Amino acid sequence: MGNNHKILTSRREFVAAAAATGLMTSQAIDAKTHASNKEHRTKNAAQTFVLVHGAWHGGWCWRDVRSQLEAQGHKVFTPTLTGLAERAHLLSADIGLDTHITDIMSLIDYYDLKDIVLVGHSYGGMVITAVADAMKDRISKIIYLDAALPKHGETMITQGPERSPEMIAQTRTVLEGLAPDGIGMAAFPPDILGIPKNHPGYEWVAQKLTPHPLKTWLDPIQLHNGGSTGLKRSYIHCTAPVLPNSSFPYHAAQVQADPSWTYHALATGHDAMVTAPDQLFRILTAT
Repeated sequence: MGNNHKILTSRREFVAAAAATGLMTSQAIDAKTHASNKEHRTKNAAQTFVLVHGAWHGGWCWRDVRSQLEAQGHKVFTPTLTGLAERAHLLSADIGLDTHITDIMSLIDYYDLKDIVLVGHSYGGMVITAVADAMKDRISKIIYLDAALPKHGETMITQGPERSPEMIAQTRTVLEGLAPDGIGMAAFPPDILGIPKNHPGYEWVAQKLTPHPLKTWLDPIQLHNGGSTGLKRSYIHCTAPVLPNSSFPYHAAQVQADPSWTYHALATGHDAMVTAPDQLFRILTAT
């Protein structure tokens, strides 16, 4: 036991002496330095992502993007908004836009999150805009993924290009038809959301979608601090295919003309986290 300890010690001493006198190869030293630097860069590059899903979805939809982010050392939160997915049992007529805004603000407060990359998909753009308005000091970047981009006082059905009161009333009637109980709007099939029927994720998404609280689409957003203005912000528009009858092409055109935004076109359907997780991961980490 004692002899083994002596041998081990002498080997350590030899390695130390060899390094000091240049007997160790420069390649070995460089390899150790490179590994150390790589680890340092990885730690420094780690970010905190809060990914907010859209209507009818849940935190589950970020599965493939989340796994890639976490594999790169990022901290990732994928909350499910009240009344949806595994929280569908909480669905009620009282769930409004403020409920979902509070969901995300409470998450940020509870885990004391700072320097967040806040991402919102589709309807989630309503939620992240209000969160940014109230918690701007906690957010380092905000990213809209084919998402609503509302102004103060707008709802999910009034944000976007200007439309006549008659058109807005017609849209509301259609949505109310999706919620005959006046509470939850039935989900669109995945192919409407840009997932081809032959895509391996089609059935997975079809089984996971749940009714969405109607009130959240009718409540006007309250913005007292300019929403996401002043933050580093990006807009990702899903273009193949474009979601029918959506405001997203309008928002894409607006942000492209605004130097305060970074714009990305992603050649996939609306549910990019399902149909193009690799490309989306690269955009999220490069933005």
